Amino acid sequence: MASMLQKFSTILFDCDGVIFDSNSVKTDAFFKIALPYGLEKANCLKMYHIKNGGISRFEKVRYFIERIAKNIPEAHKSKKRSKLLQCYENYVRPAIATCPIAERLTELRAATSAATWMVVSGGLESELHEIFKSRMIDTHFNGGIYGSPSSKPEIIRREIDNGRITFPAVYLGDSKYDYDCAKHFGLHFIFVSEWTEMDGWENFVIETGCHSVRKLSCLL
Repeated sequence: MASMLQKFSTILFDCDGVIFDSNSVKTDAFFKIALPYGLEKANCLKMYHIKNGGISRFEKVRYFIERIAKNIPEAHKSKKRSKLLQCYENYVRPAIATCPIAERLTELRAATSAATWMVVSGGLESELHEIFKSRMIDTHFNGGIYGSPSSKPEIIRREIDNGRITFPAVYLGDSKYDYDCAKHFGLHFIFVSEWTEMDGWENFVIETGCHSVRKLSCLL
């Protein structure tokens, strides 16, 4: 079995919306944690999350505290931030433990056996390790599974510098942020559309000229 990915030495994967059908899980979680502050503020955080796919929960909760919730006394911000992050984790962990995984992932791994596979996600790194292991797909990613609190650009730069990302390399993502990260570091980019929440992604693909597939199994 052949794959169009065989020409790449390193294959980087975003997690949510690419490996797992988990974008809606995280969107719902951001809405729920903000709801005690009112429906309007909850919808604001939800929309900020959708428009900034791929950015970590730490940045999104910081934005909520500073720009959306407002009027929180400085002395209380740290406690509020910690509580929001814990509530978010409580919503997300059990949901991702059962959400669908990309079809034929093991076949794709076999078809690209010479390549290094790596996860570069905005999700919490410790959480990613736990979930990938419990879903029994952690061994596919021999280049490592990386996430926040390090940002995607920080992870990619670090892994290039330490030699774990070798070129030619490709990043599989479902957001503009993923595309921007790939282009900044000279990686090829493939947009995976089936589970994306990015509004207007079709026009984005046309305008940027990047390659797109509906789902990972289409790469076989």
